[in-house]
Order: sequence, then structure tokens, then C-alpha cells
Amino acid sequence: MQTATENERKYDVPDGFALPDLTGAGGAGGLGEAETHELDATYFDTEDLRLARNKRTLRRRTGGTDAGWHLKTPGDGSARTEHRLPFTEGDEVPAELVAEVRTIVRTRPLRPVARLRTRRVETPLCDSDGGTLALVAQDEVTAETDDGEQRWQELEVELVDGHPEVLEAVEGLLRAAGATPAAGPSKLARALGDRLAAPKAGKKINPVVAYARAQREAIEAQDPAVRAGDAEGVHKMRVATRRLRSTLKTFKGSFDPERAEFVKGELKWLAQCLGAVRDGQVLSQKLVAAAEGFPEVATRVREKLEADVAQGRRALTEALDSDRYLALLDAIDDMVDEPGPGDRDARRRAAKVLARADRLLDEATADGVDAELHEARKKFKQARYAVEVFSPGAGKPGKKLVGALTSLQDVLGAHQDSVVARDVLREVARTAPDAFPYGILFARQEQVGERTLADLPAATRAARKKKLRAWLG
Repeated sequence: MQTATENERKYDVPDGFALPDLTGAGGAGGLGEAETHELDATYFDTEDLRLARNKRTLRRRTGGTDAGWHLKTPGDGSARTEHRLPFTEGDEVPAELVAEVRTIVRTRPLRPVARLRTRRVETPLCDSDGGTLALVAQDEVTAETDDGEQRWQELEVELVDGHPEVLEAVEGLLRAAGATPAAGPSKLARALGDRLAAPKAGKKINPVVAYARAQREAIEAQDPAVRAGDAEGVHKMRVATRRLRSTLKTFKGSFDPERAEFVKGELKWLAQCLGAVRDGQVLSQKLVAAAEGFPEVATRVREKLEADVAQGRRALTEALDSDRYLALLDAIDDMVDEPGPGDRDARRRAAKVLARADRLLDEATADGVDAELHEARKKFKQARYAVEVFSPGAGKPGKKLVGALTSLQDVLGAHQDSVVARDVLREVARTAPDAFPYGILFARQEQVGERTLADLPAATRAARKKKLRAWLG
């Protein structure tokens, strides 16, 4: 499957609109020879238009220079990413494209929802050497949906080899000639009209529910990257699952208890699948670097962790392809889109979790037990996520408290990493012909753990400053 980034702007134009002279716009030398294309596109979506509502368009198109299947997804800024596959007959959407939107459509069938026929006059905007800076497309559109037929004219300017400043310069000339920025985001949105109208604004969403919805969106957004094997995507999806699970644990009164209990259990399952990949990736980087000077040890450790990651990735792919995963996404939707009556004591609950983390840490440092430090770290992670819910409304103190809790969590995390690293070295050493170098590296990891704990008092004091916590109540 091919992918490309589109950077374009759309305009509404009146009948009889004439393209103005664009010479000089963004360094343009003039317009090239125009070509006319007859485009015929069938758009696919679910019955409730889940793709369109999530800013995706899926079509099969003939005519022009890129006939075939096209899936457009949001990119950076005004740009969009287009996934392309060759043309095929029939209304069965290629499996590769279905996989890209599976978290959105779930088990709902994709069917034709609109047919757009476009007579396009495409004119290249060229530089002084004849290179194409942008393509200017004047479209006469006929749209057919279940609600009838519409006709209109519009104009698109798509960047090719030019700098984004070209779009700015062209826009000024087009608007002076009578063009206006398009009222809708796409031809499909205009064709669907009221079916795609935004729901009426309801009552204000409380911060807990808003935070939970943001994690839901993050899980869905990272799905394609995780399927592609992107390490950062795995990390971000895992963090989102942890944040959402922690939110359900802390703010029990904000959600239906039966739904929340089911979702918490399933999020734990998903997080474990993600962790089986992510933990090995991170640990491999750290341990292999720490084993410098012991190439044989580094090789054996790398092989062991790479095997663990490969096994974890197979299990993760199987999980993401399962009906269980789709059922989890549906359950999250039901829970966060139909929350409970709300919890007036939600902010106080965040403060209680933070106080509980403080007590666990005090007990752990007094006992000097690694397992207790790990439990304190997990509780601080829960506390940090709870604080994040309300920190945007707390201004600078809220932001600083989140930062201080993150730093404290990082210290405890570095210590736990040294504990896990020792476990891996112990395991690999059991089958090694010479255990001596593993013993040296084991001792070094013990020293790493001790050094990280030396940073703990300062990090603890910073996170307990009263002026940072006062807003929690």
C-alpha cells in the first residue's frame, strides 16, 4: 500500500468563476497547460457515518491520474495522509484499508454512502524552470446520496513541489477574485449534509469524563502505529490504557460501576500485551549499553530480549485482531459517552490517592524493600494521572505538581529498571558457560539502584511542596 501526504486548500467559488493570473504567487512563473478529467468516486462508510465523523474518507475512484482506492486520514496541521491501493471492482473494501480503520468501524459493515462525479480542470502552477509548485483544480461536482442529488462548483489547490508559502500567496489572489474558504471540510461532508451535522451541545463535561475520553481517543489513534510495529506507538497506547484504568480506579463515582469494572479488567489485559513488547524494547537498550566491554554477554542478553519482544509482538497482534479487543473499545465508548451522574468529591479523591502514595513511599524507604518501592511507584503513577485530570484548571501550580510527580516517578522507575535488569542477568547467566561477567554486571546494576535512590529524597521534597498541592484541597 502506498501512502502520501496531502497539503491542500479548498475554496467555494461562484458560478462562472474565472481563474485569475497567478504569476508571481510564491515565486510562480505562470500556469501550465490545463488537463480535464472525469472523476467518478464512490464513498464508503458505516450506516452511522463513523469514518466521516472521525475525519476519515474512504473511496474508490476512476478517472484522473490516481484511480484506485483512497483512504484519507488526519495528518499534521492542515495536511492529510492518503493511503492508496489499486482499483478493484465491487463494493468489498480491501482488507488493508479496513485494518487501518478497524478501531473506528469495529464490526460494522462498510457500504456505499455517496457517489460523486466530478468534471475537473487541473492546471499546474509552475516555477520559472517548468517545475510544478502546485496543482489548481476547478471542480464541477454532482453528488448522489440516499437524500437526492446536489450540484456545486469548488476549487482545490494542492501543494506538489512548492513551499507552503505558495498556498498563502495563491489564496490571496483567489480570494480577491471571489473565492472563499470552503464551508465544509470535504466534498463528502457537503454531500452528506444534515446526516453529518454535529450533535447539539449538551451540558458541560466534567474533567474526569473529559480525561477518560481523551485516553479513549489516544488508544484508537495509536492503533495503526502499533500494528505497524512502531515502538513509540506501543508506548503511547500503553500509557493511554494505564491512564484510563487508573482513572476508573480513582474516580469510581464518575462511571457506571458494572461497566467500569469490566473495562478495568480488559484494560489490564491490553496493557499486559503492550508491556510484553515495550518492556523488552526498553530493557534491551539499557542492558546492552550497560554490557559494553562484555560482547558475549551483550549478545546473549540481546537475543533473549529480542525473542521476548518477538513473542510479545505476535501475541499483541493477535490481541488487536481479536473480537475481544473490539468489544473492549465498544465498552469504553458506552462507558465514557454515557457516564454516571458525576462525583462532587472527585478532586478530593485525587488528593487522597496522592496522600496514600506518600505513606507507601515513607514505609518503603524505611523498610528498604524493593518490592515496596515498586508498589509506591505504581501508586504515585495513579496519583499523577489523577492530578492530571484537574491540573489544567490549576494553572502553574498544577503544571508544576505534575512535573514534580513525574520526576519522582522517574526516580522510582529507574530503580525498578535496575531490579528487573538484575532478574534478566540472573536468568541468562543460568545457561551461560561463564557466569563471572554476569556477576560483574549484576553488581553494577545494584550500584545503579543505589545511585537512583540517592536522588529520591530531593525528588520527594519537591513533590511535597505545600504550594504545589494547596489547590487540591
